[in-house]
Amino acid sequence: MADRYGNDVLSGDWRKPKNGRTVEVEIAKGMVVEEPSSGFVGAIVRWEHGVVDLEDRHGTIRTYPLGPGFWIDGKPVSLKPPKKAGPAKKTRTASGSVAVDNVRAKVARASRIYVEGRHDAELVEKVWGDDLRIEGVVVEYLEGVDDLVQIVNRFQPGPGRRLGVLVDHLVEGSKESKIAAQVSNRYVHVVGHPFIDIWEAVKPSSVGIKAWPRIPHGQDWKKGVLQSFGWPATDQADVAAAWKHILSKVNSFADLDPSLLGRVEELIDFVTLD
Repeated sequence: MADRYGNDVLSGDWRKPKNGRTVEVEIAKGMVVEEPSSGFVGAIVRWEHGVVDLEDRHGTIRTYPLGPGFWIDGKPVSLKPPKKAGPAKKTRTASGSVAVDNVRAKVARASRIYVEGRHDAELVEKVWGDDLRIEGVVVEYLEGVDDLVQIVNRFQPGPGRRLGVLVDHLVEGSKESKIAAQVSNRYVHVVGHPFIDIWEAVKPSSVGIKAWPRIPHGQDWKKGVLQSFGWPATDQADVAAAWKHILSKVNSFADLDPSLLGRVEELIDFVTLD
């Protein structure tokens, strides 16, 4: 006999929502969801800062806060951003070379690369450091090249003991070019870039400037640059802070002028011949 009053509402799991309990779902681009209060149905096209954008088949985009209040296939869901993936496996070094995994740095060669100053050394380390360690090449800085001939003689270059030297402002007629011309040894290779200072080898676009300024001859170049940009330029601490900022903008070889890239690669090749 049929129950004229219908089923007992308390029979079974009466607390269970009609459409099921809300479950958390990690969102993904292209996932189709519905916002039931408005009836809007769309595919996920982007998400950030706690909101998600849905685009329907007509191209209309609406933005909703992430969390509960959505349906997928008629079932209630709470949308949450996907877990961040771990760091991608490094396939290239900052210099553009193929990255090599699980290779220990070689014992340092007797051969060396000399650069003019601390900033030169730090820039070379940041971009070519991985390559240099694999090859066992040490980079040292000289604090200028005025005494380059004596420095080379003290190094005593020879077979298995090559010396590569990177010189700033190595252009025809410069003081640096005249000094470099005095070095004549088959186991020494002197190359240079055209910039007054290694700072200029960083592309202006990477630093966020239109161009490196022209500083009048006789004025301290670095402090002149700082003054031109309106940066603090009182003492060496200001210069150091500026270089730290500039170096932080260098992430790979793409941030450097090609005229420097070729010269450093040339020196690495030279000192690793033996």
